[in-house]
Amino acid sequence: MSPATPRRRIESLLADFEPDFDFVPVPPLPESEFKERLRRIRREAVQAGHDALLVHTDSAGWFHMSNAYLRYICDWAREGLLIIPSDEDKPLILLSFFTQSVLLPPGGEPLLVDEIWQIAPWGREYADRPGQSVLKTAQACVKKLAAMGLDAGQIGRIGDKKSLDLWATLDKLLPAARFVSENAIIDRMQRVRSPGEQAMHRAAAQLIDIGIQAACHVARPGVSDHELYAAFTYAQLARGGETGDGYQIGVNEFGTACGKPYGHVLRPGDLLNFYISNVTYQGYTAQTARMIAVGTLTDRQEDVLATCVDGVKRAEKLIRPGALIRDVNNAAFEPFIEKGYLRDAEARTMPFNWEAMPDGEPRQVKRQYVRDIDWEAQGRKLMHVYPATHGPHNPNLGHSVGMAGGSNSFNISSHNYDRLEEGMVFVLHTQWLEPLSAGCNVGDCYLVTRDGYENLSCHTPLEAFRVPVDSSPTP
Repeated sequence: MSPATPRRRIESLLADFEPDFDFVPVPPLPESEFKERLRRIRREAVQAGHDALLVHTDSAGWFHMSNAYLRYICDWAREGLLIIPSDEDKPLILLSFFTQSVLLPPGGEPLLVDEIWQIAPWGREYADRPGQSVLKTAQACVKKLAAMGLDAGQIGRIGDKKSLDLWATLDKLLPAARFVSENAIIDRMQRVRSPGEQAMHRAAAQLIDIGIQAACHVARPGVSDHELYAAFTYAQLARGGETGDGYQIGVNEFGTACGKPYGHVLRPGDLLNFYISNVTYQGYTAQTARMIAVGTLTDRQEDVLATCVDGVKRAEKLIRPGALIRDVNNAAFEPFIEKGYLRDAEARTMPFNWEAMPDGEPRQVKRQYVRDIDWEAQGRKLMHVYPATHGPHNPNLGHSVGMAGGSNSFNISSHNYDRLEEGMVFVLHTQWLEPLSAGCNVGDCYLVTRDGYENLSCHTPLEAFRVPVDSSPTP
């Protein structure tokens, strides 16, 4: 908090805030939907010749799991190793509680699981007991598989990079078994969303809109990025959002910032970006991006804002079942090509903020002093120019939206020749940043419907929210 900030103002900024629409909470998915998922998973395992599947997720820190596979299968929000025998008469076994996490259900009582076994976190420093949790988990898994006569069979494995130590240990303990990576089984199932899942994504998108409305409500000169971030976070968490760290906020005089709050105070001429990478509702996410302009902007900044908004709206018109994903992507880049920002929409050759040099060598970030009053007030200096090069953040328009921690099943890009299907959920965000000049990042979250699309983030406009410069801080 700035020394000049009245202490009571922080809590009072949202005192009279009300969103302009009602948020209606969505109940958890019914157990029947999880049963259908399990049926499909087991069927694929049988077709692949597997005797069992092992599904693993681990802690990624801050009480988050490294992937969404377990939550998708049985609604378990902690770490765990799930043993799914292909035979329906054998029990589903969950090995869990092997990290120091203090999360306990509800919510998230595992559905359809017959047995839960608590492994415990092990180690000298933590418990003054010899042992390693990975080894203990693997040993327990071996015993359970052996008891079912599956320890020498063909076993599919579903996990991520956090699973590698466990997989390596099982390779040693089960030399007679044949292991096959099978992430694609569940990844394929999440390409198209069920009506129940669609409702979850819709709710997550509505929470984003409420958060954006709250941030716009408190935005004025003198308000800090901490307060804006907190306003967004409070508004969505208070209505059912699960986490308050799945998004970025960036603000400076160029509109080229994308990060976390650090104490920047809004001033006339500032451009602020809320890049909502995900707000999570019952495990399901949505993603949007919005801009807030404080007072008068430069002509170049206004042109970049207008071009980005135009791009999303052109792409939106093409969304329908059967549409070529490449065509949706390329439509968004038409205004950039028309104005000379880009030569074409091809991902392979498009400049973007994080790209290396044309020959593949690393690109050096330019070292140069950049004035930042609020950062310098904390005893630090900004000594590099970000981003390192002009263009969008990424050389594409968007990507699928799914479960928190889940994999991205498809990109909206020039090289994607797939066609849209009813039930797909994705974000379209146009982005353009020019170092020390101008920047914009705007986008909406979409659901493909039978005859077109639904804009899930329809309660806030794509255009920048304008803050008059004559506004003053709340006393």
